[in-house]
Amino acid sequence: MRAFVITGPGHGAVQDVDPPSPAPGQVVVDIERAGVCGTDMEFFTGHMAYLRTGEARYPVRIGHEWCGVVARSGDEASAAWVGQRVIGDTMLGCGRCRRCLGGRQHLCAERFEIGVRGGWPGALAEQLLVPASALYALPAGIGPVTGALVEPGGNALRAVRAALAGPAQTGLAQTGPAQRLLVMGPGTIGLLAAQIARSLGAEVHLLGRDEPSLRFARDLGLGHTWLRDTLPGLPFDAVLDASTAAGLPSLAAGIVEPGGRVAYIGLSTEPSPLDTRTLVLKDITATGVLSASGGLAETISLYASGAVDPRPIVAATVGLDDVAEVLAGHRPPDWGGAPKIHVDPRH
Repeated sequence: MRAFVITGPGHGAVQDVDPPSPAPGQVVVDIERAGVCGTDMEFFTGHMAYLRTGEARYPVRIGHEWCGVVARSGDEASAAWVGQRVIGDTMLGCGRCRRCLGGRQHLCAERFEIGVRGGWPGALAEQLLVPASALYALPAGIGPVTGALVEPGGNALRAVRAALAGPAQTGLAQTGPAQRLLVMGPGTIGLLAAQIARSLGAEVHLLGRDEPSLRFARDLGLGHTWLRDTLPGLPFDAVLDASTAAGLPSLAAGIVEPGGRVAYIGLSTEPSPLDTRTLVLKDITATGVLSASGGLAETISLYASGAVDPRPIVAATVGLDDVAEVLAGHRPPDWGGAPKIHVDPRH
């Protein structure tokens, strides 16, 4: 089958590789759509942190945001999945350690991350091998584009949960009319977080680094958009940092209301200092968010209900042969301001 393989910094191409063969408890998925994200681009540039720690090494087969149809199973127990459109959790724990047994498989020290950590091949390929235990079925109304946005949506949902505390009667963060949230970074996660928070009743504000990035946010109906020098002195009950700027984590803690909450999901390529005295003296709750694990089912429900429509954030869909140019930053002007690029491995 065809798969996109990164062999070193700045070097990647489509290769013919052996198709996956499922063991008991595993399935093979025919990939309909896969998303390209910042992590994939870091692998292409060589800046991905796992390359320095040894948790990943070249060659790498990227792709962890995906949607597809189960083509075959490795045993009778998982055969019921065959023919279903699915997405899957990226984080694959060992299933035996204290963290996995406590429901925190996304933090397992021995975990695989599909297309990211430990050498598990990713979804920028015609087929993907996945444990059946990681699968989530998609309802009929969710097509490939929306399906491939469940994983980033799960990340955004968990960050919104962390930022907006309240009764969890439905499992989703509940907000009152007075809660004001500032989302830093109008990329894929930031825009999805803003849409999710808005659907829950929050007053959402968005901070961007330049006017073009904010113009697209306004097209999505997000009216409160600001640059750093225009940010008003409003009391923000919560701040969600989905940026990659090293200085914004400290800013988030500095501008949130005393007693407020800050959720960190963005990562800078360099250290981002944060003075813990700010957290203590303002009685701030700060939470880091890693992965969509625990947020996938609720994201599917949000999309299926129509409360959040993520499809406008997809600028274009390309084939496998175009991935290298996308990772290198090639972006035709007619793609507009939407941040996400999808790949259809069948073309």
